[in-house]
Amino acid sequence: MGNTQASGYHKILLDINLTTGEIKRTQIPQKDIEHFIGGRGLGMKILWDRLQKPGIDALSPENPLMFMPGPFSGFPIPSASRTVVVTKSPCTSPETSPYPQASTVSYSNMGGFLGPEIRFAGYDGIVISGKAATPSYIVIEDDRVEIRDAKAFWGMKTDAFDKILIKELNNQRFQTCYIGPAGENLVSYACILHTTARAAGRGVGAVMGSKNLKAIAVKGTGMPNVADLEAFNKSLSDVRSVFKGLTGGLLTGFWRKAGTAAALQMLSDDGLMAVKNYREGTFAEIDKINAKVAREKAWVRDFACYCCCLACKKSGAIKDGQYKTIVHDGPEYETGTMFGANLMISDFNGLMKSIYDGDDLGMDIISAGNVMGFLMEAREKGYVTQSDLDGIDLSWGNVDAVLSMLDKISRRDGIGDLAANGVKATSKQVGRDSEKFAIHVKGLELAAHNIHANPPRALCYATSNRGACHLSGDNIAHQNFVAAVDSLGLCLFASDHNKWMMPGISSKKMADLLTSITGVEYDRDKFMEAGERVFNLEKMFNLREGFTRADDWLPDRFFAEPFTMGPEKGAKLDRKEFTEMMDKFYTEREWDPKTTRPADEKLEQLGLGFTI
Repeated sequence: MGNTQASGYHKILLDINLTTGEIKRTQIPQKDIEHFIGGRGLGMKILWDRLQKPGIDALSPENPLMFMPGPFSGFPIPSASRTVVVTKSPCTSPETSPYPQASTVSYSNMGGFLGPEIRFAGYDGIVISGKAATPSYIVIEDDRVEIRDAKAFWGMKTDAFDKILIKELNNQRFQTCYIGPAGENLVSYACILHTTARAAGRGVGAVMGSKNLKAIAVKGTGMPNVADLEAFNKSLSDVRSVFKGLTGGLLTGFWRKAGTAAALQMLSDDGLMAVKNYREGTFAEIDKINAKVAREKAWVRDFACYCCCLACKKSGAIKDGQYKTIVHDGPEYETGTMFGANLMISDFNGLMKSIYDGDDLGMDIISAGNVMGFLMEAREKGYVTQSDLDGIDLSWGNVDAVLSMLDKISRRDGIGDLAANGVKATSKQVGRDSEKFAIHVKGLELAAHNIHANPPRALCYATSNRGACHLSGDNIAHQNFVAAVDSLGLCLFASDHNKWMMPGISSKKMADLLTSITGVEYDRDKFMEAGERVFNLEKMFNLREGFTRADDWLPDRFFAEPFTMGPEKGAKLDRKEFTEMMDKFYTEREWDPKTTRPADEKLEQLGLGFTI
């Protein structure tokens, strides 16, 4: 070993400028490959290099939109299915900044088959810049790349469009991703859909819409080589052995039987769920929308991403009643909570219809559920009236009101135009003391994990580089690990650091696989250091945009309003303890506790001297 040139990569980015129509293949520097691995890490380095001027509008043609698989993508490694979409966020903003359009980095991790297909086509990433003059879509088939007219498809919802696009391409081997009306109309929390059931959320769909880009279709026939096939086969066998014999085991019982929906009952029982706009942690009617009900009433099929034995995705149909329809996905934990418990909805069929519509419109359901929870509470408090809501009876538990709001938001019609800007902007318009129950960090809405009784997750939300991200990591080691895994193209659920503490691939096994693929020596420490490097580079990007410690903040609700029910009744965060926890975090990260800026010595140590 000891090869200084990494195998396992094409070392090529497909660069597409939609303004000029120029298509080129850009060489990836060897140093960037070794330092940032791929996926989230490599995407972050490209974003840093290409957006050197702070304050660029995320929805401007200058902002690159990147689809980044990793070095594991396309190899027969369990759960190596992920694609990270990296861009500048259209959702976030600092409290104060010299730049009116300042926002954070955004990275959104999507499963399925797209990432492996990008690698089969001969690329380690796709970078899209500029803006097409008219609605367009991109077709990539190995070396052949075309920008085609999408005017006939503009305005189509994702379910119908998915079918029509495959028919248009006349080949089911293409892997596709696309936006719906929410992305076209620049809803700040629009998402990008793949297989109508897998989504890259947290606003990346708005960036795609701002480029007049409806879809991307990819088909490839190649694959990078591995540096050491014998070592790769040995490491692969070692990794696969982790998942052998799990037919009746905890891992299979959890993921295959129920997917993340298993957590609906668990987290409600533990008092850790987002309920009634995060006022409570336990949903009294959780037994009406949990995984057991979903299995009985809707699910007919379990399905998996590329090369995955976990099969956590579920699909089926609402079989009766006014909401009768096929559903491609859900409830998952996030969607079931944000459109269920958080809105006090216990009508299972209505919940599933809401999830279906959210996906069909191409909307991030975490953010959409959060915005509607905020408006329901604002109405309950008398801060807005039914007339302000265009006559929609947006009250707790009202499914039809949620469906009407989803439609309005996707079209930016009436109240939907304001709600499409996210909870931070909506709260500013509503005024009074509504910021106390506007549940976001840096402008990005919190996910479905409540934090009154969970200080580590509170730290996770406050310090995540893309705003309130529940997946960022609850401590420094976990944050570094997640950033490294996101750079491989591997699903976090298959790791031994997943939050359910089930069997999974260790960082040591990941490092061994990476070494065998690339020919570059990685041990566990070097692999974890790569994750630390990525996390610190993201932090430096945010600091360049004007973010400060004042932005590592949590809404007042979590400190001031204790739970009134459930096993964690009376729980709330303690401000002094939270501040001390944050001070400790910054100090251990070698960041200045006052400014949150990483020390120059830390940046130099990580090879990030170019950011100083």
